[in-house]
Amino acid sequence: MQRSGAVVILAIVLASGATPIANSQQPGFIQEHWYHSYLTLTNDVQAWAADYPEIVVLTTAGTTVLGRQQWIVQISDWTHDAKADGTPKEKVYIDGGHHGNEHLGTELAFLTAEFYIEGWADGNPEAVEVLQNTELHIMILLNADGNDADTRWNMNQVDLNRNYDHLWTEEETASGDGPFSEPETRNNADYMSAFVPEADLYVTMHTGTWILAYPWGFTPKMPSDWELFEFIRDDIHEKIDGELPIRNANAGIYPTHGTSRDYGYGVMGYPCFTFETDDEQFLLGSIQEVSERLALELEVMRYLISNVWYWRARLSVDSIVVEDARVELSVSNLGRASTANATLHYVDMDGSVLWHSDNFSVNASNHTDVSLHAAGLSQLIMQGEAYFELHYQKRVIDAALWVHEPVNESVVDIIEDNGGMLPSPSLILCILCIILAALRTREHHPN
Repeated sequence: MQRSGAVVILAIVLASGATPIANSQQPGFIQEHWYHSYLTLTNDVQAWAADYPEIVVLTTAGTTVLGRQQWIVQISDWTHDAKADGTPKEKVYIDGGHHGNEHLGTELAFLTAEFYIEGWADGNPEAVEVLQNTELHIMILLNADGNDADTRWNMNQVDLNRNYDHLWTEEETASGDGPFSEPETRNNADYMSAFVPEADLYVTMHTGTWILAYPWGFTPKMPSDWELFEFIRDDIHEKIDGELPIRNANAGIYPTHGTSRDYGYGVMGYPCFTFETDDEQFLLGSIQEVSERLALELEVMRYLISNVWYWRARLSVDSIVVEDARVELSVSNLGRASTANATLHYVDMDGSVLWHSDNFSVNASNHTDVSLHAAGLSQLIMQGEAYFELHYQKRVIDAALWVHEPVNESVVDIIEDNGGMLPSPSLILCILCIILAALRTREHHPN
């Protein structure tokens, strides 16, 4: 049915003299049934940038083997650089079209961008809230050459999703002459490092086995942040109908090396997913409306993006009590990822660390009370102005970025000692001794 429908669509377009080209976004019928070419996508993203300059910035990560642009649509409320409370916006990175003949993955990336752009224009509260608090960076079509040729590979006959510098191996089919031998993958990794090194979500979109797959691809072992991925799995299944399979990529798809997903997690430290849509596609069109076919996938993407704030450890200090060469620390994790190597620092106004604690751990969505050695800290506090700061990684994966967060002074309690004086019961005894001594003196020296 899918194949015959695509043939009918092709016949209609050819008979009418129409081509999948648009002055702005593609007209309804073509957009819903005809997959993007490089030309139609270029028209669409350029129209978005022209029509919505307050929320759309169009840039490129570089060019393909044949010189086509790897367009990236940066979507946010660019009238404000930060959230309303002054904190940095969250960042999300999405790419589609590694494999040129996996058109539905490319269309899912396009529909994700379209939802937030058109939602903003329509005043959709969800889209408006996301763009006020989040930057979306979306490379809709990474392999434009392969897309237009309807082939899996790039023009060097390389499988781009085996070409990343994470456990790359020539034993993988068509993995290239070495990691990042292809401009498409090199450009993608360079953009990650330059523009979204601190992203809290990376989703790469493909077509094949219907699954949302998380790391790893090279091993069946669970990733370090398995608690985070399993929470997301369970929460999606609870909140969204459809029972989308969500699991480790090695078991859920097949073993792979050198993928962008494992690179994003293992090298960049992102929470990463491969979104594989169904594989019922033929030629360049679909009998079923694309937005209908990908409705559940888009709903899952909206969930991941709306909740991106939670996809890292977020430590909040409830109280710090400094007393007798100890620090009693009470800290909560408001995020869904654990951190295993947090430390408390005492930092002067020049940023120099005067004292730091031993490591401690805080599990996902958990509260921890920890007692820390603090020899000499009280004396440092007496010497001048400084402040406490938490130092920890966003996630358990070694590649995760470190964050430095000052502690609000209102939760810090410094209990000073008595400057060497004896405790009050001993002081009373001393006074009694002085009185007794005076009485004994009077006994020896009568008037």
